[in-house]
Amino acid sequence: MLKQNDVAPNFTLYATPDQKINLSEFKGKNVILAFYPADWSPVCSDQMALYNETLKFFKQYDAELFGISVDSKWCHLAFSQSRNLHFPLLADFEAKGEIAKQYGVYDDEEGECKRALFVIDKQGIIAWSYLSPTAINPGADGILEALETLKTK
Repeated sequence: MLKQNDVAPNFTLYATPDQKINLSEFKGKNVILAFYPADWSPVCSDQMALYNETLKFFKQYDAELFGISVDSKWCHLAFSQSRNLHFPLLADFEAKGEIAKQYGVYDDEEGECKRALFVIDKQGIIAWSYLSPTAINPGADGILEALETLKTK
């Protein structure tokens, strides 16, 4: 798993069925990457709902949030609409888990992303990372602490 001070690998992933997002577009902003195992699972649903509620606090730190899993862009669209999410879910679908592998958070055994968080600073360097047990929602405290640290630098 990539750690603090590693350069965040760039990527381009689908955010909607017809729109891609490239990480390099967000240089100059803080970025939060929330890798998670699967849409529709209970813990993932709770985690994404929590981040949706916390989004206003992330924005106060000039941070963009992206959820990432190996689900397809169509699955993300349905999940996001059903949960009324206000941040993009990125589809690490083809090749399956390619970006999760670059970040060191792909679970080969399960064929899905591990539950991992990354805060990337405005220069594209990982400022903080955390690997959570799969069955536990990691919450937002660590993300907010990392963003606060970046603010005071």
